[in-house]
Amino acid sequence: MRSPESYTSFLLKAALVVSGSLASCSLAYAEIPRTADGRPDFQGIWTNETETPVERPAQFADRQTMTAEEAAAWRPASAAGLTDLTGDDRLDPDRGPPPKGAPIRLEADWFFASGYVAQVDGEYRTSLVIDPADGKIPYAENGRGQDWVSLQLMRPGVDVYDGPELRPTGERCLLSVLSTAGPPMLPMSYNSNYRIVQTPDYLMIMAEMVNDVRIVRIDDKHQPAAIYRWMGDSVGHWEGDTLVVSTRNIHPQQSFRGSTGNLTTTERFRFDAAGQIIYQVTMHDDRVFGRPWTAEVPMRRLPPGSHIYEYACHEGNYSIVGALAGRRWQEYYERQEADH
Repeated sequence: MRSPESYTSFLLKAALVVSGSLASCSLAYAEIPRTADGRPDFQGIWTNETETPVERPAQFADRQTMTAEEAAAWRPASAAGLTDLTGDDRLDPDRGPPPKGAPIRLEADWFFASGYVAQVDGEYRTSLVIDPADGKIPYAENGRGQDWVSLQLMRPGVDVYDGPELRPTGERCLLSVLSTAGPPMLPMSYNSNYRIVQTPDYLMIMAEMVNDVRIVRIDDKHQPAAIYRWMGDSVGHWEGDTLVVSTRNIHPQQSFRGSTGNLTTTERFRFDAAGQIIYQVTMHDDRVFGRPWTAEVPMRRLPPGSHIYEYACHEGNYSIVGALAGRRWQEYYERQEADH
């Protein structure tokens, strides 16, 4: 048994530890920016750009995290072929052509590789997918590679080049490509920037890519299942300092990696100790995915003075005209061959 003196000393030390822990918690709590009604304030301009891939590369096997040294050296295959121009050379209009046999790169390629590895709660992540544990999207049998959008829209004898309404939404400039606006809100190689505006009743998220706008209604009810929206019907509620958003009624033509109109998502927005918004999304679509899966993406606040710029997708956009016209010429020559 402890002596009275040692027991008193033990209680004093325990009290100091508890006091210090509470002080740390209070400090972390106080550092969260808050709105006038005391909720975490997510307003501002953010980016979720990262070179961490959605699915885990084979070299990391079952490891969810990488070391600081690995993160510093990380350069995924998607960025390996980008130009290595540095400094003001990339802006010199009088620089010479690339060496014979070298690839011709776009000037914008320089901006595609930031070197940022997704860091969540102090961990450098090897993939954005965190569940399943292997960091892979768990496709159902025959779920991978199916063009469910076309299967839902097509009828016998209908061709995907019969008219603009059957072309992909990104090609038609209706939505951002690769689900930048979401759900799920996942980054791509450029324009992965967002403006968030918040009130007690709404959270507005505008993506720079195609300037898509999502409006999350707080503490509301979902609309009837027959009412579809391009980015779905999003309703949020607060669980402590985490905003939880449920989305359903996603338009059948809005597809992520083959997802169908049955897709529903659960998203969570919270701050971490580094001041990032940690965006977590869980995907549910039994037809395509064998089980629900979850990804986490850090969103970093951009410097003061940053802006979300216009994305004039249709300005000078001849892709649909070219694609449909090309198909008409193809049909013409097919008829010519058939007649002979």
